[in-house]
Amino acid sequence: MTVVDSTRRRPSWTVPVVCAVLLAGCGSTVPGRPHSSAPTTVTRQVSAELPTLLPDPAQFPARYPAVVLPQEAVAQAAGDLDGIGRGAGVQPSWCVPPRQDFGPDRTAMAVGTDEATRATLTVELARTEEALASLRARSTQCGSVRVTRAGATTTVLTELDAPPAADADDTVALRRTVRPEAGGAGLTQSMRTLVAQIGDVRISVTYMSFDHGEPDTVALDALFSTAVRKVREG
Repeated sequence: MTVVDSTRRRPSWTVPVVCAVLLAGCGSTVPGRPHSSAPTTVTRQVSAELPTLLPDPAQFPARYPAVVLPQEAVAQAAGDLDGIGRGAGVQPSWCVPPRQDFGPDRTAMAVGTDEATRATLTVELARTEEALASLRARSTQCGSVRVTRAGATTTVLTELDAPPAADADDTVALRRTVRPEAGGAGLTQSMRTLVAQIGDVRISVTYMSFDHGEPDTVALDALFSTAVRKVREG
């Protein structure tokens, strides 16, 4: 599997010019990129190794018997969760996610599966130098993305939800749908993802299903709280 080319062309923006009170005639706009007061990088590191910070399989909700994924399976599973994955062609090109390191102590993952519905709950822990504000901005800019991978084309739709309350530096909630351009019923992925960041550790908990039923938000919320608490306590 090849590594995604992370070169991006950023969209142009128009932002208001903020003028001092003593200057008259303010109200024009200039082209440029938006600037947020939120930090875009992190400097604080969590010292514990990622695999030790994953919730134990016994801590998953009872309907979702879980396993910790072996390191060689993590990259493929991460691509399923964001709908893009490594080696994919992405349009618009600026929506290619930042390159993720799947080495030891860089990404760890545990997955629980409801045997009756085949829905899954996944906890992903990833080291990152990127603050969560950057993910929030990218999700807003890239609400609809066309992805081509292994000869198949899908449309990935992403919406921001109200952020969850958590004892973390920052949180984000996403709704994501991955729709194939060709294929039968039952191939559309529906996902709810709750994300928190504590220092350089990003905690993502995703409920994924292939039906149109209501997501198990009770189980999702419970597992998210467990995952955040375990990272916070180190």
